[in-house]
Parts: sequence; structure tokens; C-alpha cells
Amino acid sequence: MGTDTLRTGAADGADGAAERRREQRGWYFYDWACSVYSTSVLTVFLGPYLTSVAESAADTDGYVHPLGIPVRAGSFFAYSVSLSVIVAVLVMPLVGAAADRSGRKKPLLAAAAYTGAAATTGMFFLDGDRYLLGGLLLVVANAAQSVAMMLYNSYLPQIAPPEERDAVSSRGWAFGYAAGSLVLVVNLVLYTGHDSFGLSESAAVRICLASAGLWWGAFALIPLRRLRDRRTAAREAALPGFRQLAATVRDMRRRPLTLAFLLAYLVYNDGIQTVISQASVYGSEELGLGQSTLIVAVLLVQVLAVAGALALGRLARRYGAKRTILGSLIAWTVTLAAGYFLPAGAPVWFFVLAAGIGLVLGGSQALSRSLFSHLVPPGKEAEYFSAYELSDRGMSWLGPLLFGLTYQLTGSYRDAIISLVVFFVIGFVLLARVPVRRAIGDAGNPVPERI
Repeated sequence: MGTDTLRTGAADGADGAAERRREQRGWYFYDWACSVYSTSVLTVFLGPYLTSVAESAADTDGYVHPLGIPVRAGSFFAYSVSLSVIVAVLVMPLVGAAADRSGRKKPLLAAAAYTGAAATTGMFFLDGDRYLLGGLLLVVANAAQSVAMMLYNSYLPQIAPPEERDAVSSRGWAFGYAAGSLVLVVNLVLYTGHDSFGLSESAAVRICLASAGLWWGAFALIPLRRLRDRRTAAREAALPGFRQLAATVRDMRRRPLTLAFLLAYLVYNDGIQTVISQASVYGSEELGLGQSTLIVAVLLVQVLAVAGALALGRLARRYGAKRTILGSLIAWTVTLAAGYFLPAGAPVWFFVLAAGIGLVLGGSQALSRSLFSHLVPPGKEAEYFSAYELSDRGMSWLGPLLFGLTYQLTGSYRDAIISLVVFFVIGFVLLARVPVRRAIGDAGNPVPERI
């Protein structure tokens, strides 16, 4: 009798582990699905193309007039991105609280993912002077991606026990960067050889944009089939956007160590996001590099970020996530210092800089996500990850501001790029002061052997 019980328990344990692995593999594929949007659409093609569409619709003074408001055509893309962040700030806390209170994350994830995929696919029709259509589709796609990523991230504490989270999170990032690299290669072949395919440059870009939406929608089916909802007891109705965010922050204040980590992440992630967004400006304006060089550098970052995410995940298993993140912040600082001394007109050295960014980019982001997952109280995963996603996407404005002010005051992009070191230094100090073991215990979670 006792032997039969032991056998049954072992079988249940084996079945549970197999089901967990199946869910994890499905979870990886959402990063594979949506990262193509970030790489091909936001990073490479949409900004220049939407700007050109807006310029074709501009008046003689170079202005377009959405809703009667005069806007410089060259600023339309940036304003559209900013508006998408505002929409995401309003929606994410509301959706996060609803997901936790109902336990039905998967329908919400499906709705957000397919809204974003449909809007991205619709960019195929962005031609002529349809800049308003482009702005609307960008706002919808970008906000939907933020909401979907918040829900996707909130699954991590549920599908991976504490000792597996660093590795699982790192593999997810690696899947995303691998997909971004693969599709970007295909897009670049189509774009650079559009004449040989019988396409205009505009048609090639629109196909690249729409293909990202089709890819997103097709591969989102895999996580939606494999992930499962965990039902929870019904709670009170979700509050409106900013009120819900305020309620989440109030709850976090009762866990000051979780809030301290989020503050550290907000600071150093602001530096990371600014380096990503301004590196091409530095390359073109200060180093005099051409568009093809910059695109190849973006591709290099994507490819090496796969290896970097996996490598830092292995280091975290040996040294702990906190120490590995701190090491990555030192690497970011060294990379920026090296970038300050890059010679102009030397693409090889710019590729070396891109390689350095790629190797630390994926790992620092993946391990930050997994470490935060340990600091989230059980049952509030989506609600807390909405605040995390806002830190990731909605609060990264200080870095670009510092970059712009430094250039304005000094007239040097080299001074502007080195000024970003302050974010990694301050982030390092703030993170080093967080006692993560005590923070995990205060959140009501088991403390891993190595963290």
C-alpha cells in the first residue's frame, strides 16, 4: 500500500513536471511571436517610413494637422509613440487587476495580442499621405503590445518554480531575439533587393511591416494553446486606470523592498532604453556611418543578444541573478566608455560596440524580469507586472532628456553618450542596496537557494 502511494506520487510529480515544461515551451513562443514587431517595425522600418508619409502630407511649412493641431511632420512618429504610452498607462493597470481578480489571463492576452497583430498587419495600407492611419495603427499596436507583454510576463511566477525562473526568463528573451534576427534578415533581403522582386521601395517596406503582424498573430497561437489559466476566488471589481495604478503602488508601499528594486530597475533600464534608441543617432551624426551600416549593427545586436541572454542565465545559476545583473551594469558602463572613444568613419569599431551591447542587453533584461517575479505577492502577478511594464516602457524619458540636454549644452554627441553612464552607476548602487532574500520573504514567496 505504501509502495503504491509512493509510486502514485512520483507519477503525479513526473506528470506535473512534464506539464510545466510544456507550458514553458509555449510561453517562450510568445516572445518569438511579438519580438518581430519591436525589431522590424519599431526599431528599423516604421519611424523613417511614417515620417516620409507625414512629410508627403505636410503643408508648405512642413506641418501636418491631425485634429487641427499643427505638428511638424518630422515629429509625428515620436508624438504617436508618446500617445501610445499614455494609452498603455491607462489600460495596463486596469487589465492587470482584472486578470488577477478573474484568473482569466489567457482571453485577455489573446485580445491584446490579436489587436496588436491586426493593427500591425494593417500597416500594409499605409501609403500615399495616410499619415493619420499610420499614427492610429501605431498607437493601437504599441499599446496592445505593452498590455500583452504585461500579461505574458505575469505568467512567469506561475509556470516556473523559483529555482528555474532565471533560466526560463533568459530562454524567453533568447527566443525573442532569435525571431527578431531571423525576420530582420528576410526583411533586409526584400528591402535591399526590392527592384529585383519587382517592388517599389514603399511596397517593400509595407510588406515588411505587415509580415511582422502576420508573424505575431500566427505564432501567438502556440502560447494560447499551451498556457492555462489559474482560477482565483472572485474579488472586487477592477478600478479605473490611474486609480488602479495608485492602488497597486499603495500595496507596493507595504513591501518597500519590492518598491526599492523597481526603483533601481527604473533607473538602469532608462539607461538601457536610451542607449538602444540613441545609438543609431550617435552612429550617423557623430561617427558618420551610413544607413546600411546601422541596420547591420541592429542585426548584430539581435543575434548576439540570444547568446548573451543564455550566457547570463547560466551565470545567474552559478552566482545568482542579483550579482549577474550588477555585473551586467558594469559591462554597460564599460561599453559606453568605449563608445566615447570610437573613431569616426570606422564601421568595424561600431560593430564591436554593437556586439558589446548585444551581449549584455538580453541577459540584463531577462534576469531583471525573473528577479522581479520573486518579489511579487502570490495572486497579484498581473497587477504588479503592469507596474513593471510601465517602468519598462512608460517611464523611460529621463535618459533621452539627459542625452538631448547634454548635446544642446556641449554640441557633442560623444558627451551625450557618455552622460548615460550615470543611469548605470546609480542603478548599480540602488540595486546593490536591496536585500533580495529578505524582499522575497516579505513578498510571501519561497527563497531560492541562489538568488
